[in-house]
Amino acid sequence: MSTLEIWLLAVSLAMDCFTVSITSGIIMRRICWRTFFVMAFFFGLFQAVMPLIGWFCASRFSHLIEDYDHWIAFGLLAFLGGRMIKESFGGDDKCCFDPTRLKVVITLAIATSIDALAIGISFAFVGMNSLSSILSPIAIIGFASFVISLIGSLIGVFCGKRFNLRMELWGGLVLIAIGVKILIEHLT
Repeated sequence: MSTLEIWLLAVSLAMDCFTVSITSGIIMRRICWRTFFVMAFFFGLFQAVMPLIGWFCASRFSHLIEDYDHWIAFGLLAFLGGRMIKESFGGDDKCCFDPTRLKVVITLAIATSIDALAIGISFAFVGMNSLSSILSPIAIIGFASFVISLIGSLIGVFCGKRFNLRMELWGGLVLIAIGVKILIEHLT
């Protein structure tokens, strides 16, 4: 994967964090830097750790399925992208969480990073065979999630519910596009 693809992937993965951060900003209705930094830290941390866990597990058995790895990567990315697109049309704007509670923030960080676990699995199938080859992508993913979460919190405070760009839709489309590219590269 190229650096540009990794950055696009990182931004796509951060869309769930972005959406939750906007919602948190809307709920808080004021800038609370401590809460925003705590949320961004945990979102970035979990978005970085989950791909590492997925990669570690998948790299142990990738030699068994290397003839089909591109199909697996495509399937995972298409599934995740499709799920993100579906969620973007859900219209569920109800918020039932308190973004100032650490327990809530950690739960949200785990929930928004499940997709990143599957991305880590796909990393093992696209040739990232060593720990050193995955360190840069997970650092980029964590950093992007951190920054995008901070931005989302501020947007939530300043723009409120008027700012609804269906970010999950765009993130899902990017994931599917990356999956198609992987498939085409391996089949040609």
